[in-house]
Amino acid sequence: MSTLVIKDLHVKIEDKEILKGVNLTINTGEIHAIMGPNGTGKSTLASAIMGHPKYEVTSGSVTLDGEDVLEMEVDERARAGLFLGMQYPSEISGVTNADFMRSAINARREEGEEISLMKFIRELDSKMETLDMDQEMAQRYLNEGFSGGEKKRNEILQLMMIKPTFAILDEIDSGLDIDALKVVSEGINQMKGESFGCLIITHYQRLLNYITPDHVHVMMQGRVVKSGGKDLALKLEAEGYDWIKTELGIEDETVGQEA
Repeated sequence: MSTLVIKDLHVKIEDKEILKGVNLTINTGEIHAIMGPNGTGKSTLASAIMGHPKYEVTSGSVTLDGEDVLEMEVDERARAGLFLGMQYPSEISGVTNADFMRSAINARREEGEEISLMKFIRELDSKMETLDMDQEMAQRYLNEGFSGGEKKRNEILQLMMIKPTFAILDEIDSGLDIDALKVVSEGINQMKGESFGCLIITHYQRLLNYITPDHVHVMMQGRVVKSGGKDLALKLEAEGYDWIKTELGIEDETVGQEA
């Protein structure tokens, strides 16, 4: 079992403090969901864990099996087994989908143990079929000209091919119609197992109709203020966040801009 531990994490952008002491522990074999109003720091948490230079960690720690993640370069975090499914995936001209994924897979392997071309192609074809993706997308430049839904499916395709230890999926459901949501959810569900842990950031309970979380957390004002099981997500869908604010005496404000 591997463990990702976020302890008393404080993060700022320029002079604005966004995260104000986040504590979270995720084990492989678990799916966690983070929900919360806009501007509460959910996407900031994802970006800070993965080392986006815009976000400055002012105190606290992130460790992966005891190793200091914050001391790693961005590429080292990926090779260590962390994966970020982005809310707004970037377009990269000149690099095909297939080449990008094969390079990412081999970057996590020792020299001489690279995935063979035939095995890579077989796995890629199988995963693209699962995600109902046209095979020609493998040879298109990374996300270039893709629709919003195609970009989200492509993020899950990368997840399924790279097979990280921990995935952080930042609003992977945004902009998806119901059919695409089911397909993306199926891809994530296929990853579930004792060697994989996942943190899903979402605004909507609808995603959790297809992916059952083991733990649900609510973020407000830069902190995790409440945790529970899947029933917590259902209550949030039915009643909104006001009952949590009333229960915990939280004033109606946000911590600032989310990126």
